[in-house]
Amino acid sequence: MTGARGPRAWVADFVLLAAVWGSSFLFMRMGALGFGPFATAFLRVAIAAVFLAPLLLWRGQWPALRQRWATVALVGTLNSALPFVFYAYAVTRIPTGLSSILNATVPLFGALVAWLWLRERPGRWRVLGLAVGFAGVALLAWGKASFMPLPGQDATGWAVLACLGATLCYGIAASAARRWLPGYPPLALAAGSQLGASAALLLPALWSWPAVLPGPAAWAALLAVGVLCTGIAYVLYFRLIDEAGPTRALAVTFVVPVFAVLYGVLFLGESVTPWMLGCALVILVGTGLSTGLLRPALR
Repeated sequence: MTGARGPRAWVADFVLLAAVWGSSFLFMRMGALGFGPFATAFLRVAIAAVFLAPLLLWRGQWPALRQRWATVALVGTLNSALPFVFYAYAVTRIPTGLSSILNATVPLFGALVAWLWLRERPGRWRVLGLAVGFAGVALLAWGKASFMPLPGQDATGWAVLACLGATLCYGIAASAARRWLPGYPPLALAAGSQLGASAALLLPALWSWPAVLPGPAAWAALLAVGVLCTGIAYVLYFRLIDEAGPTRALAVTFVVPVFAVLYGVLFLGESVTPWMLGCALVILVGTGLSTGLLRPALR
């Protein structure tokens, strides 16, 4: 399952992963409103670990995980534990559509980290793309981030920074997986990373566990985000990293906002402003240039 399939197969995984991850913002909000950020993130990774562990044993990949467990656990902390806490906090304070647009900066941070760490030196168009993409982020944050609470509303600035912190973690984790775990079985990496993230979040989750448990809707949302948006999704994601490379795999966040905004409008009644769409377009153009997915005719 590593590197043996053609481009058409990983493109199908790419689109499916975008649709699944787009729904994660909706489910995270439903869970975090009742459980809080740490418990929501812990339950998400713990449910994913419980779902993936039997598959890991069935496929006979436990020895692979045991050999590299420390590295896999570190990747899991960077790629799951920290980002999930950040997003569980953010989606309770800013719209899920805005969170997903900020999530589209993952390839920007991925390209930047790959440049600084893996020495994947970008050409002039990719450097321009980084500048354009981060300019779009600055414009979006300028219009949406406030560090002073408004009447009846929490300060949004910390939520915006939390989203950007999550995307930086994703970028570091993608290069770490490519650097330290090339050709590593995707199922072992997906299961092991969730086990590592569960261990990292256990004590914070117990410390912040809600005194009154939420109703069935919150539990159902976390079950969906744990099994579908984490367990199954990360198998697809790590397979994409192995087959298409970290830059292209991270570019799935191009398409995630399309699904996330759609779900937010349909199920949460969220609104999308022209300013958000304009900034999203700037971010996506910059990301396309920085990852090489957009290739201008002039070199």
